[in-house]
Amino acid sequence: MINVSDLYKNYGNLEVLKGIKLNIDKGEVVSIVGASGAGKTTLLQIMGTIGCPDKGKVFIKGTDVFALNGKSLAYFRNKHIGFVFQFHNLFAEFTAVENICIPAFIANEKPGKAEKRAKEILSFLNLTERADHKPSQLSGGEQQRVAIARALINNPDIILADEPSGNLDSKNRDEIHKLFFKLRDNFGQTAVIVTHDKNLAEMADRKITMSDGKIIDN
Repeated sequence: MINVSDLYKNYGNLEVLKGIKLNIDKGEVVSIVGASGAGKTTLLQIMGTIGCPDKGKVFIKGTDVFALNGKSLAYFRNKHIGFVFQFHNLFAEFTAVENICIPAFIANEKPGKAEKRAKEILSFLNLTERADHKPSQLSGGEQQRVAIARALINNPDIILADEPSGNLDSKNRDEIHKLFFKLRDNFGQTAVIVTHDKNLAEMADRKITMSDGKIIDN
């Protein structure tokens, strides 16, 4: 599903990624761990095409993504990749359903079809009764599940998550962790999760450890 080859990334004189090589299979749930500054988030951003490497290639489903032009890359990202962040980044003025529909609207999906899909995902996540609630009316765990629903709306092949449970209490954290595996089992998605949470890291099919811009254990 994802092939990373000889990836390098610098910020000024700081070398953040140093020749990363990585393969991730379809349906794998992979955790990426390591100390702050190891390059985890930079690697995740480049795999998600929201960052660009200085050198190296990223193939997703066999497509050399950085060979695509701006519009083609944006279309590919919207169709194939869903993002979940530590901070849910929901729009305060929109309801849960409206927030979830945004990537579908970007993909020019018809409003009625997008809303139907959003409600189906909310039902799967046990959030049907929260469909018309705004973020301020939702708990932290509910907000993060809405953010995950938004990542799922276009039925992407890959979910990329950066510290998805970092702001949650232990109960909600456990529920979010189990959810990634439930999504894989039900929808076949590949998930790559950057995390400092040891429990989540160990739950994954594979744990990748980074240090100083390199993979030291895979």
